[in-house]
Amino acid sequence: MTVRHITSGSSAGAAASAFRPADEAGGRSLMKGRQTKAAIVDAALGLASQIGLEGLSIGALAEVTGMSKSGVFAHFGSREELQISVIREYHDRFESEVFYPALSCARGLPRLQKLFDNWMQRTSTEIDSGCIYISGAVEFDDRPGPVRDALASSVNTWQNALQRAVAQAQDEQHLNSKADPLQVAFEIHGLILALHYEARFLRNPGAAERARQGFTTIVSRNTP
Repeated sequence: MTVRHITSGSSAGAAASAFRPADEAGGRSLMKGRQTKAAIVDAALGLASQIGLEGLSIGALAEVTGMSKSGVFAHFGSREELQISVIREYHDRFESEVFYPALSCARGLPRLQKLFDNWMQRTSTEIDSGCIYISGAVEFDDRPGPVRDALASSVNTWQNALQRAVAQAQDEQHLNSKADPLQVAFEIHGLILALHYEARFLRNPGAAERARQGFTTIVSRNTP
C-alpha cells in the first residue's frame, strides 16, 4: 500500500485556504452586526433624550430606525438591556466631551475649571434635548433594578472624578486644605442641577451666567 506524505507546511496552507473565506465572511458579518447595533443605540439615545429612558421600547425604536421589531430585539434581547446600552453610550460620550479633554490641563484649579467649563458646555447643548443623568434619576430613583444600578454607577463614576479634581486642587494648594472635597463637589453639582431647572423648565435666559458666578463664588470661598 502506498502512503502519500503531505508536509506540515502544505497541510497548514491547505487548511488556511479552506477556512479563510468563511473566516472573512464571519468577520464581515460581525463587523456589520456591531455597526448596526451602534446605529440602533445612537437612535435610541436620541429618542431617550426626548422621551426619557422609560419611553424607550423595542417597538418605538423599530419605527424610528425602520427595522423590524425582531431585528432590534436580536441585538439586545430585552428592553432593559436596550436601556442599559443607552446609559453606557451616554456615559462614554459624557466622558469624551467633559472628562478626558480636561486631563490636558494642569492638575489643580486649572483642571477643575476646565471640567466645569466642559460640563457647562455640554449642559448648554442639552437644554433642548435633556440630560439622561437627570431625567433618568427622576424616572428610576425609586425603582431598584439593573437599569437604576447602571445609571447610578455612571453618575457615581463622574462624581468621584469631580471629587478627585477638587482634592488635587487642594494638593496643589489652589484650594484650602481644610475644605471638604465632597462638599465642594456637591455644591458644583448643585449648580448644574439648578441650571437645568432654571434654563430647561423655567426658560430663564440668565441661568448659565448665574451658574458660572456660582462656581467662581465656590472657588473664592475655598481659596487659601
